[in-house]
Amino acid sequence: MKPTVLIIDDEVDICYLLSSILRSKDLQVNYVNSLKEAAASLLYEHPEIIFLDNHLPDGLGINYIKQLKQDSPDTKIVMITAFDNHSERSKAFSNGADTFICKPFTRELIYKTIDDLL
Repeated sequence: MKPTVLIIDDEVDICYLLSSILRSKDLQVNYVNSLKEAAASLLYEHPEIIFLDNHLPDGLGINYIKQLKQDSPDTKIVMITAFDNHSERSKAFSNGADTFICKPFTRELIYKTIDDLL
């Protein structure tokens, strides 16, 4: 069975790009565009990895990490954001993120992240 990945990002272009990169690594990929859609998806889907944007239309992804880890402690959380600063990195890691990626990202960085997490 292919490992599964859920992308939570409100930028559809980012979802398409990241999905394409992840599928080329033979991963099963789904994406949603809000925290509300993520909650609904996670009722029936249990991904190995979640790529989580921070600035979403219905809240900050960084504040959702603890809930994700509580519900599924083995799921790896990759925080992705265009706003890369020490404070956000620290909060993401203290909330349980496994890694932190700044936008824009490269294909090579995504490949390395997947290799490190799987």
